[in-house]
Amino acid sequence: MTEDNITFDYITRYIRRTLRQSDGIIAEMEEYAKENGVPISQPESIKMLELLIKIGNVKRILEIGTAIGYSAIRMAKAGAEHIDTIEINNDAAKVALRNIMAAELTDKIFVHQGDAKEVLPTLDGSYDLIFIDAAKGQYEEFFKHSMRMLKRGGILVSDNILYKGMTATDELVLHRKITIVKRLRKYVDMLCNHPQLETDILPLGDGVAISVKCCD
Repeated sequence: MTEDNITFDYITRYIRRTLRQSDGIIAEMEEYAKENGVPISQPESIKMLELLIKIGNVKRILEIGTAIGYSAIRMAKAGAEHIDTIEINNDAAKVALRNIMAAELTDKIFVHQGDAKEVLPTLDGSYDLIFIDAAKGQYEEFFKHSMRMLKRGGILVSDNILYKGMTATDELVLHRKITIVKRLRKYVDMLCNHPQLETDILPLGDGVAISVKCCD
C-alpha cells in the first residue's frame, strides 16, 4: 500500500491511470503540494467528490479544511456555485486565496480563516454538501455544527475516515495515534447509526464516509 492509501498499490495505480491528466492551476497546485508536503485530496477521492456534485446538482458547499484551496477549486470547477471553506492555518489560508484568485473563482469560493470550532457557530447557511477534511480527532465536534446546516437530502462527506487502516484494525494502530483512532471509530459508529443519516464507508483513498441526510 502507498503511505497515504488504504488499498493495494496496484489498484491505486490502475485507478489513477484511468483519470484525466491535470493541467493549468490544478496541476500547479498538485506540484506545489508534492514539493511542500501539503496534504490534499487524493485523485480518486476528489474525482468522487466531483461526481457527487454533478450527480446531485450540488450548488452550495461547506468545506472544513481548506489547506491550499485544492479541493475547493476542484469542487467549484465541477459546478458548485458557492463554497464556504474554513482553514485554521493563516499561511495556508493566504496560499489558498492566491490560488483561488489565480483560478478566477473569488466570486464562488470564500475562505474563513480561523478554528472551525469557532467559525462554524457563526455560519447559518444551508448547504447541499458538506466536506469534512480537517483535524481527524475533531470530526464529531465539526459534525454537531454541520448537521444543522446540511439540508434534507444533502450529502456529508468525511475524508480520511479509515486513517491508514488504523480505524479498521488494532494491528495497525500506532501508540501516538490511539486517541485519534478511538475518536474516529466513535465517529464512524455515530454516522452509521444516526437516525437522520444513511451512511456508507468506502475504501477509497484513505477511506471516505458518504452520508445522506434522509430526514430533519
